Amino acid sequence: MADSNENQAHARATLEARLGYVFETRELLEQALTHRSAAPDHNERLEFLGDGVLNFVIAAALFEQCVDAPEGDLSRLRAALVRERTLAVIADEIELGQAIVLGPGEMRNGSRRRVSILADGVEALLGAIYCEGGFDAARKVIMHLYAQRLATLPSAASLKDSKTRLQEWLQARARNRPEYELVSVTGADHCQHFVSRCTLVDTGAAVEGEGGGRRKAEQDAARRMLETLETDPDTDNAATKDTPQ
Repeated sequence: MADSNENQAHARATLEARLGYVFETRELLEQALTHRSAAPDHNERLEFLGDGVLNFVIAAALFEQCVDAPEGDLSRLRAALVRERTLAVIADEIELGQAIVLGPGEMRNGSRRRVSILADGVEALLGAIYCEGGFDAARKVIMHLYAQRLATLPSAASLKDSKTRLQEWLQARARNRPEYELVSVTGADHCQHFVSRCTLVDTGAAVEGEGGGRRKAEQDAARRMLETLETDPDTDNAATKDTPQ
């Protein structure tokens, strides 16, 4: 038990050092790090609060930094910065996983590395910092965590999904929107594999895409179609069937 307490204390000290913030109210830190599987006083309410604070701070930072960007570009950039995957990477950077308190079942399942739990934990920490230190303290930590990301923003265009980019490519040439059709669904319920077809209405050209869900399959099909059109726009004069291997 002593070793466990020492390890936990070390993990929290490391976490606070990476955050650049030391909690005065240790109970608040405890709650922020407690998953719902471990205790009734868990971090979900703090997560809700932290999500709101994070979205506002990032929105304000982008508004000030990207002075000529339209609303759509700002929304895409913000979504990329606050999405679950990005938050999970931040969790790794601050070594949050070792400090999270999980119930026995989640511990056995290896949930300490689960992306959703890590992302929720980051938001809960931000909510706890807001509760203890106020908005300025939370903003300071967020800007510290996002300094490099804000300094190296991707282009907003690169963040558009494939279906949007394909539709814009076609609209710019006064062409009809593509149609999507579900071709097949295979596999067990928990690991289904989808194949969808993207068809250009004016020429009948078609390609197929695949993925772990219908939306992912449609996005893959749109990506394949766009790659074909951008490589050789004349290749869509005849219908094709590009079935995934």
